[in-house]
Amino acid sequence: MSEEPDTSLSRRDLLKGVAAAGLASALSPEASGDLQATNPILEENKKPGTTDWQLTYTRVDPDTRYRCPWIEGYVSHASIRAGEELSLMVSTNPPGRFEVDFYRMGYYGGTGGRHVLHLGPLDGVTQPDPPVGEERVRECVWTSCATFKIPDDWTSGVYLGKLSLLDERYQSYVIFIVRDERKADFLFQCSDNTWQAYNRWPSQYALYDDGKNEWALKPGIRVSYDRPYGKYCQILDAPLSQGSGEFLLWEFPLAYWMEREGYDVTYCSNTDIHAGMDALLRARAFLSVGHDEYWSLEQFNNVKAAIDKGMNAAFFSGNTSCFVAPFFPSSTGRANRVITRAGRYGGLSEIEAKKMGPFPIEGPNEATLIGARTISPYNGSGDWTVSAPDAWIFDGTGMKIGDRVPGLVGWEFHGDPAPIPGLQIVAEGKATNTDGDIAHWTATLYPGKYENWVFNASTIWWAQGLSSPPGHLLPYSHYGRPHGPDARVERITKNILDRFRTSGGIV
Repeated sequence: MSEEPDTSLSRRDLLKGVAAAGLASALSPEASGDLQATNPILEENKKPGTTDWQLTYTRVDPDTRYRCPWIEGYVSHASIRAGEELSLMVSTNPPGRFEVDFYRMGYYGGTGGRHVLHLGPLDGVTQPDPPVGEERVRECVWTSCATFKIPDDWTSGVYLGKLSLLDERYQSYVIFIVRDERKADFLFQCSDNTWQAYNRWPSQYALYDDGKNEWALKPGIRVSYDRPYGKYCQILDAPLSQGSGEFLLWEFPLAYWMEREGYDVTYCSNTDIHAGMDALLRARAFLSVGHDEYWSLEQFNNVKAAIDKGMNAAFFSGNTSCFVAPFFPSSTGRANRVITRAGRYGGLSEIEAKKMGPFPIEGPNEATLIGARTISPYNGSGDWTVSAPDAWIFDGTGMKIGDRVPGLVGWEFHGDPAPIPGLQIVAEGKATNTDGDIAHWTATLYPGKYENWVFNASTIWWAQGLSSPPGHLLPYSHYGRPHGPDARVERITKNILDRFRTSGGIV
């Protein structure tokens, strides 16, 4: 275990309401350094890291298949700013003492995280399972075990809280994003709407569970942010990510790599982009990462408008902006805490219509934003194959037409490119699923109105080609899998991000 300054706070300090002052004094001395530099990520990653952010022991209840009732929790905010109060809701069954260690996720010399705060010991109680509400929503209204203000010197990023029982060895995570309002080169959007859509906690209550079918693609189902994240339920058995949504599976390798390379990046949630244009207008480039399936119409319109104003965008993602996902308030009136599946972007093809819907809403064609769209069959695996080697994204890679990055396409992707002026299909090929269905996927690049660019990688697994952080597992789906970091994928990504830093910009 790495040596770190004492970052603990007593329960007495919390209850006295001195959390803000206590946190500032309890943090590492380095945390009081100047974060007003041009690129705070460089300074942040000079601080000591640790691999202790990883879960050591966890357990999944076989009856529910997804939850860890021995210790589990959630937080009051998907995304929060410095100075705002975060509440932590935890349930332990049976009741027992526990502690919480918070980590900011980044590079930190290859360790992947930095310890920023210790809470506890705290007294855990067994919180009630929520009733089944309107449209099958399971919304917890649990009592908070701790509330504190986010310190001013917590750098924007993704933060994990590791929950650890003291009298048993079980652990799980809570997860949240600290956002800021500064100008930055890159805005990394976490795909947390999709994390919740696939969250089956406590048993079969994902956005796909209609009470009859656990993979129903229909309206009339809701999911809430006010509940723990259960074990990830699709294509990858990764119980040591328990409670972290899908971040560690699909998104962390890109964040780890970007911070290793020193890029000026700030982080946000799907909810932030839904809420307004402010988050977008301060960045030179917007990054959609991993599995980014569920977007509200407001989010779509905001990103489209920002690109039309000169913002660059990279969709290092697949199945992106596939379903229209309106937000609803919680039962206590807090905004943007519940989502549903209300429609399909771009309407339905004849094949898709047999498998999903009907829906009350039809969104605009997502290809007009991304460059291509989710097609049918919409899952499978394949090699990422170059089709336009003269495109600037391939500079310095030595790649030729037909060159392949093995297994990088999966398990969902985009095709059917839009007729956008200047659009290039930079890579394309076939993806095959376990039913033997074959799809033709396309990665695309097109210019915006103000010398800005939009790149579509057309795979959920792009980040797997960039890095493999501590504890990371490579996925396997449809008889295919990526191979891990690849120098060519790194160079393509560098070319894209470096071009974004010097081209376009909001006008």
